[in-house]
Amino acid sequence: MSVLNEIAENLMKGQAPKVKELVQQALDEGIEPATVLGDGLISGMNVIGERFKKNEVYVPEVLIAARAMHAGMDILKPALADAGVESKGKVIVGTVKGDLHDIGKNLVCMMLEGAGFEVVDIGIDCSAEKFVQTAQEKDVTLIGMSALLTTTMPAMKSVIEEIEKLGLKDKIKTMIGGAPVTQNYADEIGADGYAPDAASAVDVAKELLGC
Repeated sequence: MSVLNEIAENLMKGQAPKVKELVQQALDEGIEPATVLGDGLISGMNVIGERFKKNEVYVPEVLIAARAMHAGMDILKPALADAGVESKGKVIVGTVKGDLHDIGKNLVCMMLEGAGFEVVDIGIDCSAEKFVQTAQEKDVTLIGMSALLTTTMPAMKSVIEEIEKLGLKDKIKTMIGGAPVTQNYADEIGADGYAPDAASAVDVAKELLGC
């Protein structure tokens, strides 16, 4: 088995120390950092993402796989920077105002990072101003919002209204998700995308950012 396949396999099993060791081995063997990322780490996370969508694995398995991916990324990030490898794009992710839930948000962040995106996690209980201001400061063109309560869902609309008020609708795309959120609600408030789960959020982000 090639070292890249081994990275993917061990990532799926959540073997963080082994993934770290194998990423270093791949770099020592002269494999391009972008190849280690794409054919090793991302390849493994893609499989986990697909299994998660089909309910073949659950949140704990995704979390340990993501932890293994982060261990590999610790080794890989400096090499990627040196090689001038660009991320697929930048995404802001946060839980909306009044909502303190973060497991779904954290999963989305991990899945996006695992797919090669640069993620700006702004945390929980985030105001519309915080979402939009951070997007402007960090030059981010996609905002991902999470809500786990029906009572906090209207805060998603507030973010979109803030984007419209500042005339940024063409520049900043929005995607929403969370247990009570639906495609109908996304259509109703004018969100650009809706993801029913963390793995689907990657597909939506790729579509919205054209990558």
